[in-house]
Amino acid sequence: MTLRWLVALLLAALVPLAQAEPALRVLTTFSILQDFTAQIGGERVAVSTLVGPDEDAHAFDPRASDIRRLKDADLVIRNGLGFDPWIARMVAAARYAGPVVVASQDIAPLSAAHAEDDHAKAGHAHDHDADVDPHAWLDVRNAMAYVRTIAAALAAADPAGTEHYQRNALAYLARLDALDATLKTTFATLPASRRTVVTPHDAFGYFARAYGLTFLAPAGLSNEAAPSARAVAALIEQLRRLKVDRVFIETLTDDRLIQRIGQETGARIGGSLHADALARDGLASTYIGLMTHNLHALSADPVPETR
Repeated sequence: MTLRWLVALLLAALVPLAQAEPALRVLTTFSILQDFTAQIGGERVAVSTLVGPDEDAHAFDPRASDIRRLKDADLVIRNGLGFDPWIARMVAAARYAGPVVVASQDIAPLSAAHAEDDHAKAGHAHDHDADVDPHAWLDVRNAMAYVRTIAAALAAADPAGTEHYQRNALAYLARLDALDATLKTTFATLPASRRTVVTPHDAFGYFARAYGLTFLAPAGLSNEAAPSARAVAALIEQLRRLKVDRVFIETLTDDRLIQRIGQETGARIGGSLHADALARDGLASTYIGLMTHNLHALSADPVPETR
């Protein structure tokens, strides 16, 4: 084979790579938004995230490399509702002038006070802006609103890809709609005694309202919040009265308090739930997988203790 033919073959091989170059560089604030954006953007989008899987957005401390990534982005997508307030400081530090999209912009926020009224939680302080619960994505109907907002933002930043984004969004929305129906059907069959769920921090207000459950938590909306001894004692007494037989840990929180509550009430650990981040590996490494994992954990029959 001549040198000329070798060069021609190499150039032909490089053409598809050039055509596959993503049209947009998108930076999201945390892993769930990254998954939504990747599902919609497909091969037209190179999406990265500041707070990755199994990482806590509440404890995020930007580095110089994060500022550089922000400078290079064509589009930034944040959650809003007080979940990722540090992104505003990063935008200013990077002098970033591109679009910043708030994925929750079409969500009716659930206030902490509303959550207390709806879910009878023990008293504790909240540390998010204006006492708003930021965990809106845990209601799948809200996640569908996120997807529509992100699809519109991608199309605005890359008009040539509008049909691509719309097609992917519609396919993903159909999957989310089916997931929402499964969650509602499954939880509707649970007995009343299984509809009270105990978790370390108050992340599941939207989930509880959407799927007919009651969540009790000793800590506030941030998983760094420290509950008072009085709040913990009140919760323990409430669980004894309700005869709750399971408590749940969360993947990003210290589980010692839940372990103690379980010991004092006789409740066993029912498993772990995901709220603020995807998992690095396994079923919960996507949003649909995360919600399916939580569904399985909450609806599974308790395992009898062996003696």
